[in-house]
Amino acid sequence: MESKNYPTPHINAKPEDFAKTVLMPGDPLRAKFIAETYLEDARLVNNVRGVQGYTGMYKGVKVSVMASGMGMPSMGIYSYELFNFFGVENIIRVGSAGSINMNVNIRDVVLAMGACTNSAYSKQFGLPGDFSAIADYKMLQTAVEVSKEMGVRWHVGNIVSSDTFYSDDTSANDKWSKMGVMAVEMEAAALYMNAARAGKRALAVCTISDHIYKNEATTSEERQTSFTQMMEIALETAVRME
Repeated sequence: MESKNYPTPHINAKPEDFAKTVLMPGDPLRAKFIAETYLEDARLVNNVRGVQGYTGMYKGVKVSVMASGMGMPSMGIYSYELFNFFGVENIIRVGSAGSINMNVNIRDVVLAMGACTNSAYSKQFGLPGDFSAIADYKMLQTAVEVSKEMGVRWHVGNIVSSDTFYSDDTSANDKWSKMGVMAVEMEAAALYMNAARAGKRALAVCTISDHIYKNEATTSEERQTSFTQMMEIALETAVRME
């Protein structure tokens, strides 16, 4: 861990304010919901720019939850600082995704084994080729075990982290889908790359909020408060990573 790089312009906290494992939803209100619903003795440890971070106890284990904001640049900032300045070892993204697979239905949970991207995020590393952004195997295996025990409808596979929500390429989803990609979201690839560079662990657990091809969608309120299965999978995984 790099020293004396805290507080940062984005996180006004100390390393001891965070647990070894941090759950990261995109939405600050989802972070608040998780903290208030699941954590005992939860306290607010960061609120810079309204990006709320909390630390409390879950089943006797210290766990933190903090929003990442939307998109890879935002996830890139927060996950980098948590990994490199605040001593965090594990980050579990808990977010929503849009299905581009006919067998992956609305409200299903996707455990992202890999994250494709149309972003140039990996270019910063100066690699002589394309980097495969993948989840930590131990975290993925643990989340699969938890999902089975919970009886959740879950899928393991590839997702795509897109830099564009409104894309001018209207055939982009079809191209990813034909390669077996299950869903599209906007943060996981940056998280996985930052974890790889820092030698840390990361996993994205996503609930399908809408289906691109079936024209089905949940409301913003449902995405904020009702996607509890992925939250519980992530929390149980955090406990078992101790």
